[in-house]
Amino acid sequence: MIPTRDEAFALLRQYNQGESLVKHALSVEAVMRHFAIIYQEDPEKWGIIGLAHDLDYEQYPDQHCTMTRKILEQENWPEEYIRSIVSHAWGICSDTEPVHMMEKVLFTIDELTGLITASVLVRPSRSIMDLELKSVKKKWHIKSFAAGANREIIEKGAAMMGKDLDYVIQETINAMKGVAGDIGLAGNAINDPCAAE
Repeated sequence: MIPTRDEAFALLRQYNQGESLVKHALSVEAVMRHFAIIYQEDPEKWGIIGLAHDLDYEQYPDQHCTMTRKILEQENWPEEYIRSIVSHAWGICSDTEPVHMMEKVLFTIDELTGLITASVLVRPSRSIMDLELKSVKKKWHIKSFAAGANREIIEKGAAMMGKDLDYVIQETINAMKGVAGDIGLAGNAINDPCAAE
């Protein structure tokens, strides 16, 4: 069964109540779609895989990826989709190495979207629309900032993609700008009705 985007989102909502995890999933989906277009691949397929990548994390953090595999097998998802999702946690809680470009991109941008989100939320505007590459790079070197975003994984992933780190960061920012409202990074003017007064 090839899952639709609506089916993937319904499944995400079934297993995740927290808005931050849903926003993270939407961020990763957008970035995966963006890179699929760059690589002339199927953005729908890449997006669905990005959307479902942390499916089990809220309910089964200690069994991350293991439970996702079980859930998606029960839902009759294609093995290619499941394998790609499980590979995003390679070296952390998965032995499945990213091989295809789709898997390499997911492996790289999962951590990166978290770092970019954190970089936006400390800005006065709280908007990704005015976020520049240099701002993220400044935060990159502060180990205590967004400490959960593993820089080594991002660097390793960019190398696996055969791309310069700055390029990967910039394209990830560009993709996230396209869904700024959905992921809560559109800024004060939209999030605060009093801001325009």
